[in-house]
Amino acid sequence: MTEPLTVNGRRYHRPRRPVVVVCIDGSEDAYHERAIADGRMPFLERMLHAGSDLRADCTMPSFTNPNNLSIATGVPPSVHGICGNYFYDTAAGTEVMMNDPELLRAPTLFAAFSQQGSKAAVITAKDKLRRLLGSGLVDGICFSAEKADQATEEENGIGKVLARTGMELPSVYSAELSELVMAAGADILDKDRPDLMYLSLTDYIQHKHAPGSPVANDFYAMLDQYFERIDALGAVLVVTADHGMNAKADRDGNARVIHLQDVLDAQLEPGSARVVLPITDPYTVHHGALGSYATVHLPEHADAVAVAARLQALAGVDTVLTRDEAAARFELPGDRIGDLVVIAERNTVLGTTPARHDISGFTEPLRSHGGLSEQKVPFLVNAPVPGLPDGHRLRNFDAFWVGTAIAAGEPLSV
Repeated sequence: MTEPLTVNGRRYHRPRRPVVVVCIDGSEDAYHERAIADGRMPFLERMLHAGSDLRADCTMPSFTNPNNLSIATGVPPSVHGICGNYFYDTAAGTEVMMNDPELLRAPTLFAAFSQQGSKAAVITAKDKLRRLLGSGLVDGICFSAEKADQATEEENGIGKVLARTGMELPSVYSAELSELVMAAGADILDKDRPDLMYLSLTDYIQHKHAPGSPVANDFYAMLDQYFERIDALGAVLVVTADHGMNAKADRDGNARVIHLQDVLDAQLEPGSARVVLPITDPYTVHHGALGSYATVHLPEHADAVAVAARLQALAGVDTVLTRDEAAARFELPGDRIGDLVVIAERNTVLGTTPARHDISGFTEPLRSHGGLSEQKVPFLVNAPVPGLPDGHRLRNFDAFWVGTAIAAGEPLSV
């Protein structure tokens, strides 16, 4: 079968060799650039000389779930519907984790390709993404490193993952969780040869360690070894990220937080407005549910213009948009965001009230993401990228579009 496949309105070539996309959660160009400069990523340095060293924009908000699903579907949240890790379902009147496949409004590339006879493999670090990314997958491999010890042939398309990799089950808060994803991916590529493979890592290291730090360099040196192995196995390799990462603290290491719920309670009837923090997920130990993006649901008769002006005037706030403005500018599903969207400046995060964000146990200054300042991400390929269409804005969710074209030896199809 050589005919291109159209998925979510985009044409994809059928690859003649495996395409592996690695999403380094929370990465930015400074991480690999510093590691290369310090001699810790010799393969990547060679790869970029012969291949492509590009930059792309991630989707907004710059959080994990919306960007992983954009990479998996090839389209923005306005199409696939996943606009955060967490949202307020106004119809049900409840706050919901966005990890249920029923919330997905578009098929993944893995589902579409597998339903046409191609083999796909998806490995995530955290289990929160597994069901979304594996939705509709036929006869493929899909499991999380977090629960690798529970993977079975019947449920996940693979068993004995730890035995295959020679690793023990790591903590969810560790660099080894990402290493298990890479080790399993390289093993599956070698033995099973999937047509499409997606490896999604965790940003535990990036939340705690800045580019060029010893721990960060060690992490990227580990990745370098697996990149080299994937390349040697003949795959087209595309390395990108779901979002970047920045320090969110002052010079003394104190977190710079705007507590929006307190501000709104002082302006409106207390408790009448609802602040939703879409960074929220089951793994808040390294960020305390503090990110640089929030949505606000206002009471029925509130003056949205006046509230927006009040929020825009706060020190540390970058942008305040209405629902329609945010949906248009950031390609978001308007029915799943608040009346207002608030974005903080580069070194500031948004919270609700101090009591809901316990960061007292942090041993390093807060690092987080979610805003426009974390939107630029790497887009690294182990081959020259065929000509991008004129005026094309490269996005992280172009990864499989680019990778499959290279693997098919074809030009990029609009």
